[in-house]
Amino acid sequence: MKSKTGIVRKLDELGRITLPIELRRTLGIEDKDELSILVEDNKIILTKVEQACIFTGEKDDLIEYEGKKISKKSIVALAKEAGLTAADL
Repeated sequence: MKSKTGIVRKLDELGRITLPIELRRTLGIEDKDELSILVEDNKIILTKVEQACIFTGEKDDLIEYEGKKISKKSIVALAKEAGLTAADL
Protein backbone atom coordinates (compact mmCIF):
# COMPACT_ATOMS: atom_id res chain seq x y z
CA MET A 1 0.00 0.00 0.00
CA LYS A 2 1.39 3.41 -0.95
CA SER A 3 0.60 6.86 0.43
CA LYS A 4 1.25 10.19 -1.29
CA THR A 5 4.69 10.30 0.29
CA GLY A 6 5.82 6.70 -0.07
CA ILE A 7 5.19 3.19 1.16
CA VAL A 8 2.98 2.48 4.17
CA ARG A 9 3.93 -0.27 6.64
CA LYS A 10 2.17 -1.43 9.81
CA LEU A 11 4.00 -1.85 13.10
CA ASP A 12 4.06 -5.39 14.45
CA GLU A 13 3.17 -6.23 18.06
CA LEU A 14 6.72 -5.35 19.16
CA GLY A 15 6.68 -1.93 17.45
CA ARG A 16 8.87 -3.00 14.53
CA ILE A 17 8.58 -2.18 10.85
CA THR A 18 10.32 -3.72 7.86
CA LEU A 19 12.11 -1.40 5.45
CA PRO A 20 11.20 -2.36 1.89
CA ILE A 21 14.01 -3.93 -0.14
CA GLU A 22 13.70 -1.12 -2.72
CA LEU A 23 14.59 1.47 -0.07
CA ARG A 24 17.42 -0.62 1.34
CA ARG A 25 18.93 -1.11 -2.11
CA THR A 26 18.55 2.56 -3.03
CA LEU A 27 20.15 3.72 0.23
CA GLY A 28 22.80 0.99 0.36
CA ILE A 29 21.49 -0.43 3.64
CA GLU A 30 22.68 -4.00 4.24
CA ASP A 31 21.69 -6.59 6.84
CA LYS A 32 22.97 -5.63 10.30
CA ASP A 33 23.82 -2.04 9.27
CA GLU A 34 23.26 0.43 12.07
CA LEU A 35 20.60 3.12 11.69
CA SER A 36 20.41 6.30 13.72
CA ILE A 37 16.89 7.24 14.88
CA LEU A 38 16.14 10.95 15.24
CA VAL A 39 12.83 12.58 16.14
CA GLU A 40 12.34 16.02 14.62
CA ASP A 41 9.03 17.82 15.02
CA ASN A 42 6.45 15.17 14.17
CA LYS A 43 8.82 12.99 12.12
CA ILE A 44 11.00 9.95 12.75
CA ILE A 45 14.18 10.15 10.68
CA LEU A 46 16.32 7.06 10.03
CA THR A 47 19.89 7.59 8.88
CA LYS A 48 22.45 4.93 7.99
CA VAL A 49 25.37 5.14 10.39
CA GLU A 50 28.66 5.38 8.53
CA GLN A 51 31.58 3.84 10.38
CA ALA A 52 34.28 6.38 11.21
CA CYS A 53 37.46 6.69 13.25
CA ILE A 54 36.65 7.49 16.88
CA PHE A 55 39.45 10.07 16.95
CA THR A 56 39.29 11.87 13.62
CA GLY A 57 35.95 10.94 12.03
CA GLU A 58 37.77 9.63 8.95
CA LYS A 59 35.90 6.92 7.06
CA ASP A 60 38.76 5.32 5.13
CA ASP A 61 41.30 2.65 6.07
CA LEU A 62 39.61 1.61 9.33
CA ILE A 63 40.58 -1.15 11.73
CA GLU A 64 38.25 -2.45 14.43
CA TYR A 65 39.74 -2.72 17.90
CA GLU A 66 37.62 -3.78 20.87
CA GLY A 67 34.43 -2.75 19.07
CA LYS A 68 35.73 0.68 18.02
CA LYS A 69 36.83 1.85 14.58
CA ILE A 70 40.26 3.49 14.33
CA SER A 71 41.96 4.73 11.16
CA LYS A 72 45.45 3.51 10.36
CA LYS A 73 46.50 7.17 10.28
CA SER A 74 45.34 7.57 13.90
CA ILE A 75 47.16 4.38 14.92
CA VAL A 76 50.41 5.71 13.46
CA ALA A 77 49.89 9.07 15.18
CA LEU A 78 49.19 7.34 18.52
CA ALA A 79 52.29 5.17 18.16
CA LYS A 80 54.40 8.29 17.52
CA GLU A 81 52.81 10.03 20.51
CA ALA A 82 53.72 7.01 22.65
CA GLY A 83 57.28 7.10 21.30
CA LEU A 84 56.96 3.74 19.54
CA THR A 85 58.71 2.83 16.31
CA ALA A 86 58.21 -0.09 13.95
CA ALA A 87 61.07 -1.87 15.75
CA ASP A 88 59.07 -1.70 19.01
CA LEU A 89 56.13 -3.45 17.43
